[in-house]
Amino acid sequence: MRLATGLLTFPLVAGCLIGDDPSETQANFINGTRDAFGIGDSSGVGRFGAFNDSLGTNGRTCNTCHLEDQGWTITPRGVQARFDATGGTDPIFRKNDGSNCDVNIDTSSTSARSAAYSMLRTKGLIRVSMPVPVGADFTLIAVDDPYHCASAAKVSLFRRPLPSTNLRFLSTLMWDGRESKFDVAGDLHTFNLPAGLGQQAIDATLGHAQATGTRSSDMASIVSFEDGIHTAQVFDNDAGDLDQNGANGGLFTLANVNFFYGINDPLGLNPTGAPFDPRAFTLYDAWKRSRSSAQQQIFRGQEIFNTKPIVITGVKGLNDSFGLPTINGTCTTCHDTPQVGNHSLSLAIDIGLTDASRRTSDMPLYTFRENSTGAVVKTTDPGRAMITGKFADIAKFKGAILRGLALRAPYFHNGSAATLSDAVDFYNTRFNIGLSFQEKRDLVAFLATL
Repeated sequence: MRLATGLLTFPLVAGCLIGDDPSETQANFINGTRDAFGIGDSSGVGRFGAFNDSLGTNGRTCNTCHLEDQGWTITPRGVQARFDATGGTDPIFRKNDGSNCDVNIDTSSTSARSAAYSMLRTKGLIRVSMPVPVGADFTLIAVDDPYHCASAAKVSLFRRPLPSTNLRFLSTLMWDGRESKFDVAGDLHTFNLPAGLGQQAIDATLGHAQATGTRSSDMASIVSFEDGIHTAQVFDNDAGDLDQNGANGGLFTLANVNFFYGINDPLGLNPTGAPFDPRAFTLYDAWKRSRSSAQQQIFRGQEIFNTKPIVITGVKGLNDSFGLPTINGTCTTCHDTPQVGNHSLSLAIDIGLTDASRRTSDMPLYTFRENSTGAVVKTTDPGRAMITGKFADIAKFKGAILRGLALRAPYFHNGSAATLSDAVDFYNTRFNIGLSFQEKRDLVAFLATL
């Protein structure tokens, strides 16, 4: 793996070239932070502020699970390296949420810790524990937990830490939306990112870091730092610089993307009234007739992402919400924010990631029954339902921002796709898209440049 450092300065941002992706693209990434954070201070103190401070009782910082060289999250490869270097005593290895269970678990030896933290080591998953909500319209009727940890009072859910970068494009906070704040109830356009980030900083400090309290100045410092990070790939080993020959890849374009809640919304909720444009990505339009075959491939992948027809069926939160058995769409129907690829408005959907048929032996399986109808569903993660208490929300999650994607494998909330190719294969199979071998390669090549 090649590791290079450098400094690039733009009107709004500056960045540091930090490394490459060992999985399948060997692509370099750039991480940018606004000038307010002391760019050029090699100690990192000026940039990171309280983000890199131990504010709790277990040695953890925000930086423990949100690392610059891993796309501002963690990767199994990075976690395993920390385990090997410390014998499993690095602050990330703590029983409150890093181990497969927090009771009756042996961490007395290196081998015992290896077993205790296996989900964290192999998939980069943190355990989230929460009770079935009081007043929920469903009941947990069965638990199959390989770690004998979960119950109705404490459901164990294994999820990837979301990247703490490009946050200004968020319309939902956390996979299940539990930290989302809205100025007006029910109005998705009033999403209050600073308020949500502030509460998330408090909850993370009290929970993940096991602090006994928080200081408002520390929480403000964390939010200010997070709000200033942009991450995008700037170089591809085959295609070269991603802003050459008229292309607009890279950090400068991303940092200056116009964004507002509802921009390019496909469901008619754009506040300007502008219609949805499925061509949400135009970064590589100039490479359509490039002399470089690698650049042409990236352009073809962008075209597939924008235009390849997808017949969307059986997606809770879309098909049922609009009473449409089928929706004719593309990748950008859900990844609609121009040049970024996330939901421009809060959207929780179930695309089948937690279905019992996709369960692996290392995941718990929960059986829920709807109180009013007796309907039963089995899932490895009830998702948003644990926040709303609604049976209809079981297995619904938000999508992640796509920029900086290739650096932070594995993918999806549960790490079920080890590579970008695996993620593409999931969608191809789930929606019967009919991608050819070459189309899949082209799509991966494009996604790896984001």
